[in-house]
Amino acid sequence: MAMWNPWRGCRKCSEGCLYCYIHKGDVKRGINTAEIVKTKDFTKPVERKKNGEYKMKSGIVYLCFSTDFLIEEADSWRSDCWQMIRQRQDCTFLFLTKRIDRFMDCIPDDWGSGYENVVVCCTIENQKNADYRLSIFKELPIKHKCITAQPLIEAIRIENYLDGIELVVVGGESDRNARTLDYDWVLDIREQCIRKKVNFEFRQCGTHFIKDGKNYTIRTRDLAGQAKLANIDYNVNG
Repeated sequence: MAMWNPWRGCRKCSEGCLYCYIHKGDVKRGINTAEIVKTKDFTKPVERKKNGEYKMKSGIVYLCFSTDFLIEEADSWRSDCWQMIRQRQDCTFLFLTKRIDRFMDCIPDDWGSGYENVVVCCTIENQKNADYRLSIFKELPIKHKCITAQPLIEAIRIENYLDGIELVVVGGESDRNARTLDYDWVLDIREQCIRKKVNFEFRQCGTHFIKDGKNYTIRTRDLAGQAKLANIDYNVNG
């Protein structure tokens, strides 16, 4: 598993961005998140050791997890990234985006029905954005599609958009002022996935969490662990 952030910086674009961890971290470090700039890791996938081997190992590469791969400010840089992705067929590049409506304007000329080594994950947080983004997402030529409902801030129905989806990830919001995650919303999405035979993963609880009518406040470091203890992940293959 590797991380590749060819640029940094982002702009909040929807309700799910309200307490974005990237923006919070940048504030602490005195960094202007609104400034989108290339990083020193721009060419990371194709950099080599003295013996000619790639420095970045084969496997899953998490792409642009501190920004958005489809953000407008990176339009002039993205073609170089596609070239590197094309070169590293031994890697699977996965990116999340809230800007799925820009996808067709951001793909390379040889995209066709999609690259086998690219996984695109559409991020949603409420019903309004689920309906808007997923109605676009379901029509796009992408070989590997996932949905991330994180932070989930209300109950949502996505069953009609699950054809062709490989995985749905659900999680709550991490912040002192975080909006509450209701466990019933998580279980409902899980049932939708089971009916459509789509893999499901409960990634993390929310800082403020409701289960069985009781309100809980959970420490950030325990959010993922508590979700794992719920033991509700669903794998189509058992």
